[in-house]
Amino acid sequence: MVTHTMTEPTILTETHGRVGLIRLNRPAQLNALNDELMDALGAALLAFDGNADIGAILITGSDEAFAAGADIAVMADWTYMDVYQGGFITRNWETIRQVRKPIIAAVAGYAMGGGCELALACDIIVAAESAQFALPEIKLAMLPGAGGTQRLPRAVGKAKAMDMCLSARTLSAQEADRYGLVSRVVPDAELLTTALKLATQIAGYSLPALMAIKESVNRAHESTLTEGILFERRELHARFASDDAHEGMHAFLDKRKPVFQHR
Repeated sequence: MVTHTMTEPTILTETHGRVGLIRLNRPAQLNALNDELMDALGAALLAFDGNADIGAILITGSDEAFAAGADIAVMADWTYMDVYQGGFITRNWETIRQVRKPIIAAVAGYAMGGGCELALACDIIVAAESAQFALPEIKLAMLPGAGGTQRLPRAVGKAKAMDMCLSARTLSAQEADRYGLVSRVVPDAELLTTALKLATQIAGYSLPALMAIKESVNRAHESTLTEGILFERRELHARFASDDAHEGMHAFLDKRKPVFQHR
């Protein structure tokens, strides 16, 4: 007789007003990021991105770990052709790059390897005091391949990034804050409350303006100053085609709270 056991979903989703919350849910594996989880995460991100009632997205893990890296047990015997033909990383880890709404990572405990890279792919990182960040792939004769060698230098500079990638150095939350890796550090007990409050505040603003800001700041990382300024200027000019921008300015002049229609 075959018995079927119900497996726990790899992610859990909730909505809090205009905030979509995604909770990584492989606690026994410290939220190690396997294909199943990354597929589910990508699908949840795209669903929230396409939901007009959601203005910001929050990703979190458990108290022990945001995510302790990729699932090495699955990868140990893969060949070059396995990962090349299968589009490893590109196929599902990169889904987060398609998301136009602000994404906040609420990180407690371990954010190692792929977990650190997932946090780096978010727009804002709120770290608990227990958070630890590292890219220890060198210990396995591997390299950070989910954007780590590219996003980390942009966040903390070349010297710190080289140190972390070449020596597998772990950063405490306080060091990560000092180096510019995270946006803010809060006590563990306040992590989710603070991150949700921040996400709620952001989601209350005009969504088209939020999307324009996210695009513009990302452009600063990926182009020259001249190109970035031109892009920013065009985005600013485009605000004058937005109903929300006129509502925001008139509400300011009328000393009242704006009512945004996200148009």
